[in-house]
Amino acid sequence: MKLGTGLFTCQRRPDDDRPMADLYDEMLTLGREIDDAGLDSAWVSEHHFMPDGYLSGTMPALGALAASTESVELGTCIALAPLYDPIRLAEDAATVDLISGGRTTLGLAIGSNPREFDAFGVPRDERVDRLADAVSLLRDAWSDGPITHESPFHEGAIGVDVTPKPAHDVPLMLGGAAKPAVRRAARTADAWCAPSSLSLDGVRKRVEDVWSVREAEGLDGEFTIYVLQHGFVGDSKTEAWDAMRDGYLYLQRRYAEIFSGDEVAELSDERRAELKAQAIFGTPDDVVAELDRYRDALGDDIHFIFRTYHPGIGTDRMVECVRRLGDEVRPRLV
Repeated sequence: MKLGTGLFTCQRRPDDDRPMADLYDEMLTLGREIDDAGLDSAWVSEHHFMPDGYLSGTMPALGALAASTESVELGTCIALAPLYDPIRLAEDAATVDLISGGRTTLGLAIGSNPREFDAFGVPRDERVDRLADAVSLLRDAWSDGPITHESPFHEGAIGVDVTPKPAHDVPLMLGGAAKPAVRRAARTADAWCAPSSLSLDGVRKRVEDVWSVREAEGLDGEFTIYVLQHGFVGDSKTEAWDAMRDGYLYLQRRYAEIFSGDEVAELSDERRAELKAQAIFGTPDDVVAELDRYRDALGDDIHFIFRTYHPGIGTDRMVECVRRLGDEVRPRLV
């Protein structure tokens, strides 16, 4: 089992008076700590036009992390594919991959927030088709020679030779929990990421579907299962929950607004209890025991993204958590 962390969102909570530049410095500090801790991956996330400054520039952020780290895998979890010009995305991702020396993974999804689609002038009813088209265009753009894919959204793409090419074959990871999204990933991508909303049993059923689709269609190439879940490491379950709680619940409230398009003033007590039950937190022993449940259900060849970046809980707290993941959790998952 591989173990990564993130997802960097660089959000500024209302009770956080730091300038935005400090939040980006925090991201780079944590990126270096993840690299030094020997963890396997670090991830950024994307949304737009949020009053708390939720990170929107995934490629610049990955470029900065690439220049600040040496060995850790760097990726988007998730970039909103329909909102990008795929040719420009191919160029930017190739640039990041060259800066990092071939350490980039590009995670993509269809997106959902109506405000984001309206602002970018992209019809929401085209988002599935635009994601599929982006996957085809990216692969074509990174291959030798000019683009041959006939895109219904980017007629000028044919004949364009995107340069430079990336340092390695950049894996494409697709997100989503619905059956069509999971099967799309199985057929067209190099990886699928299970969202944090899924239970372990829900992840297991979808992983079985992935392998069933790939076997039925004779797809033999390498395919990675990523699993995303929030959590934290501390001296006890109480201490770990107290450390992550405010940032975690704030983040989930903002996601409720992003996904619904409506303001969410407060999470209900029932929802807060559900979120606490979903998260993985406690001592290193507690965390390892929970991760072992995933390994027992899904096998050794999974990449767990243990989401420990929770806005506004303090850089030092998150640094300590990352170090404990590297020193006390990661070695026990090998």
